[in-house]
Amino acid sequence: MKNTNRFTIVGGGIAGLTTAIALRKIGIRATLFEAAPAIKPLGAGLVLAANAIKAYQKLGIAEAILPAGRVIDTFVIRDEQGRAITRTDSRAVSQRYGTDNFTIHRSTLHRVLLDQLIGNPVILGKRAISIDQSSDGVIMRFDDGTVHQTDYLLVADGIHSAIRQQLLPDSKPRYAGYTCWRAVVDGTGLDLTEATETWGTQGRVGIVPLANNQIYWFATANAPANDGQMRTFRVNDLKTRFADYHAPIPEVISRTADGGLLWNDIIDLKPLPRFAFGNVLLLGDAAHATTPNMGQGACQAIEDGVVLADELDRGGTVSDAFKRFEQRRLKRTHSIVEKSRRIGQVAQVQHPWLAAVRNGLFRMLPDSLNERQLESLYKVDF
Repeated sequence: MKNTNRFTIVGGGIAGLTTAIALRKIGIRATLFEAAPAIKPLGAGLVLAANAIKAYQKLGIAEAILPAGRVIDTFVIRDEQGRAITRTDSRAVSQRYGTDNFTIHRSTLHRVLLDQLIGNPVILGKRAISIDQSSDGVIMRFDDGTVHQTDYLLVADGIHSAIRQQLLPDSKPRYAGYTCWRAVVDGTGLDLTEATETWGTQGRVGIVPLANNQIYWFATANAPANDGQMRTFRVNDLKTRFADYHAPIPEVISRTADGGLLWNDIIDLKPLPRFAFGNVLLLGDAAHATTPNMGQGACQAIEDGVVLADELDRGGTVSDAFKRFEQRRLKRTHSIVEKSRRIGQVAQVQHPWLAAVRNGLFRMLPDSLNERQLESLYKVDF
């Protein structure tokens, strides 16, 4: 597809970069604006589920990404004593869906995606704050007072997007009820092959092996939004809070330096009624930010880029392609956002008796139910 229209992407995260790559594959070279003044290695680890890897295979760049991460054999949910509640074998996922679940450091994925965009306009230090649409296209305004005119705008600047807030004033982020600490540490000597999440009365702790002997871990706790006490938590506080959790949780937390600890409240977006607004389209977290309980936040952003390129390549007007994208993506992303939120509510149960009942019920669930849930996630039509 050759296209002389001007496309602009706002947001240089996973959604924006993947979309820029997908558009370039069909002959559209979009200008990308990123608010940060420099591209730096930020964030922690993430899991790319089978649907995300299939999307990158569709774009022809999976082989550039896979060597930078690690395939995980098994995902296990455990109780505080380390007893399994549920177990998912990644090898079975691979046999059924043609690809494994995969872990990678967020900054590593970011770097690989940027490498795919060499020669593509990427402009840093430009935070978009508002837009105007007219028959001449879209005028973007930045916080430094400058403007940029484009024919079509793809908004991928995250859950706090000012442009989405302008288009949908009631679309404010909602707090999930719990806060989170994250870090990446050296895992030398621990020899971990499973990704685990431990559900306990003090909160949850997840441990995810990465490439190069690194481990990504996170911990959650129920708390009021923006709680001052939680904000000041340091590694020793977390060691105390989770001291009675099974090995290797205390050891993994102990390997963390205070300076490497990231903290944030868990938030999402209540499902939006629409993503397409004439010549403007919402993507990624700007459109359907979700809690991390299903590991689908980045995966759905990646799907967005591939589906959008597919719709644009089908022809017709761009605004019609945006509407077709919306029709394909609304139901799927709505379901994932709401299901992930419910999983978090169940997983964050603090009362010991309720937690015991929950764990017992989950252990009784048939494997076929888990398989059906995976099928609904991984069987995506690109």
